[in-house]
Order: sequence, then structure tokens, then C-alpha cells
Amino acid sequence: MAEQYDNNNTFTLWKNDRKESDAQPDYRGVMQVDGKDKEIACWIREAKATGKKFLSGRIQEPYKASSDNAAVEGAAVSDDVPF
Repeated sequence: MAEQYDNNNTFTLWKNDRKESDAQPDYRGVMQVDGKDKEIACWIREAKATGKKFLSGRIQEPYKASSDNAAVEGAAVSDDVPF
């Protein structure tokens, strides 16, 4: 019987192939801390004083569309599409 992998206190990052501005992260990912899912955003930065590169990041709760946004997005979709 295969042992189940424990994802607790681990993370994964992927290169952000859809980056269009410096405000968007260079890498995005997910992590699990104490059994709770989190989102990770990471930027490659350069220190002004030394020129050395480093990573800067943010950890936040996963994005969840609000019911208000879902209603607006749902209103734009129609079943009368001619294809």
C-alpha cells in the first residue's frame, strides 16, 4: 500500500508566463501551512546598494470570487450563442 504524501508546510512556485507589468509577480504558487491553503507571489528584485538579486514575496489567502462578481460575470453569459 502506497503511503500518502503529506503536503503540510510545503509550497510550490511556477514562473508567471502571463506577466505583463512589474507589479505582477515573476513567480506564483501555492502552499499549505498547518493544513490551510495559501497563495504565494514572488518577485525577483535587485538591491540598489550591492546589485545583488534577491526574492521578495507575499503570502495571502486564496482568491475567492464574491457572489456579487459571480452575478455580474454570469449576466454576461448567454445560452443564445449561435454556435
